[in-house]
Amino acid sequence: MSYYNSVISEKESLRMSIIFVLCPPLTSDSISTVLAAATITMTLTSTVCFPRQEIMKWNGWGYSDSKFLFNKKGQAEFTGKRYRLSGMVLPSLQDWFENTFGASVNHKSPPALNASAVPPASLNEAFVEDLKATGIPFSHEAEDRVFRAHGHCLHEIFALREGKKFERVPDMVVWPILSWSCDLVRENWTSVTSALECPPEETRCIVSLDTSQMNRILWIDEKNLVAHVEAGIIGQDLERLLNESGYCTGHEPDSMEFSSLGGWVATRASGMKKNVYGNIEDLVIHIKVVTPRGVIEKSCQGPRMSTGPDIHHFILGSEGTLGVVTEVTMKIRPIPEYQKYGSVVFPNFEAGVACLREVAKQRCAPASIRLMDNEQFQFGHALKPQVSSIFTNFVEGLKKFYITKFKGFDPHQLVVATLLFEGDRERVLQHEKQVYDIAATFGGLAAGEDNGQRGYILTFVIAYLRDLGMDYYVVAESFETSVPWDRVLDLCRNVKERINRECKERGVQFQPLTSCRVTQTYDAGACVYFYFAFNYRGLADPVHTYERVEHAAREEILANGGSLSHHHGVGKLRKEWMKESISSLGVGMLQSVKDYVDPDNIFGNRNLL
Repeated sequence: MSYYNSVISEKESLRMSIIFVLCPPLTSDSISTVLAAATITMTLTSTVCFPRQEIMKWNGWGYSDSKFLFNKKGQAEFTGKRYRLSGMVLPSLQDWFENTFGASVNHKSPPALNASAVPPASLNEAFVEDLKATGIPFSHEAEDRVFRAHGHCLHEIFALREGKKFERVPDMVVWPILSWSCDLVRENWTSVTSALECPPEETRCIVSLDTSQMNRILWIDEKNLVAHVEAGIIGQDLERLLNESGYCTGHEPDSMEFSSLGGWVATRASGMKKNVYGNIEDLVIHIKVVTPRGVIEKSCQGPRMSTGPDIHHFILGSEGTLGVVTEVTMKIRPIPEYQKYGSVVFPNFEAGVACLREVAKQRCAPASIRLMDNEQFQFGHALKPQVSSIFTNFVEGLKKFYITKFKGFDPHQLVVATLLFEGDRERVLQHEKQVYDIAATFGGLAAGEDNGQRGYILTFVIAYLRDLGMDYYVVAESFETSVPWDRVLDLCRNVKERINRECKERGVQFQPLTSCRVTQTYDAGACVYFYFAFNYRGLADPVHTYERVEHAAREEILANGGSLSHHHGVGKLRKEWMKESISSLGVGMLQSVKDYVDPDNIFGNRNLL
């Protein structure tokens, strides 16, 4: 049964989704008292319709009409019309895919969702009646519930594709329209830390609170350059609305198409242009959070305070364990006057890392600078669209000849850094010259704007490749860390070697793909992002094999001075290392906060602790 009212219409989107464990008493009166009236200054029609499974994949990444496939001619292409890569033929992808993974041509069609495989809902009928009285939309249909029972960890998507039963899913889904109090937070749908999985041991009624309808910009303060926004809005909608008024946040995580403002706060997110705009903790001025004990928010929106430990830092990264982020005031900027892409080729990874270190030391990093290792360079080249111009092919051939023959770069060693500059034109051009001059001292060669731009275009389609791989017995995943500059090279090398060794020892019959990129730079270190994938033909339990390999890789990261996470968060996937990461006393402090704010464990997602 569903109880959708007309307020939902076609405004659903994948923002922050929240689960709470229903603990009586929770009545219609108590719900009504926490509904907040808001002065709405800006509204939108969301990019994702309602219900979300009509436009989104329930067993894969992103939009249903967008995917990589091999067409009848045996050529790879990317379907749909949503991305710049959409409709293009990728002539090199199939050869790269088959040669890299030894992929089988046997295609496995994903199963349709079987409602009988979804555990039946365990409803609190009194709560259902109270919801009806408030007019708040809700559903306990199987499709709505299972859609919110998972994030995008490999084991979650693999289980959906193989038709395996989830031990526990939400018993119902609720769509609040304005800020309101609820219990147990489930982070945004793009989570890759098992943060969204319902604890299988939970016997109480679990409600998934989908905040997608809390998607309004309540006001913009042009004097102080801040905006007050409901936390359910997703990134692409937030930017589009602000752009209409001439502003932006500049916060662009790779998941911004589907992740929410509240999810960014709850996971302590980072965006690719943080060098100019900052990470989420740098952008936030004010946060409103509803907890079982009441509302947490500061009384002042000053730019900095010395009033004890910053209460915002109890919320940032709390991963839904304390309350629901309902509203956020954040910094905004005028849309940059000028934007320019660039790229640099280095003879090897060591030279590229040294260049990025010097750029960070001189504090002249562009809005984004990413260094791809050779494996990612080869992979990116395989995703290059077909060109129709003979002249373009000729020019590309000359560039390749110049780099590999005249300059002597080894195609199996060279690496590429992609660059993105933003600001006023004169500053950008000065900045660009400074960065390219530094690159030249480390043997770097300018490789053009097109290569840089293509690198960033691929950002939003890379996640779709895992679905293609799983059609051909290939599993893939990504993970990240932050690490001091003097440990970057050792960490990258040792983690790759550990993955290769673990795969061999665990019976993986084909050479795995291991690659990395230095994706963020700081004064004292960098963020490193890893991809790894392997052909799982011949393995009895490929997910278990993958999880043991990833576990070993995480141990190797920690042993080499890396952090538990730079921006993905902890969830349930990595919480076994929390004591090692922040000390037993640190975990005890977090537990004390949890016990005070939520003594009955209403926000019982079991993340972090």
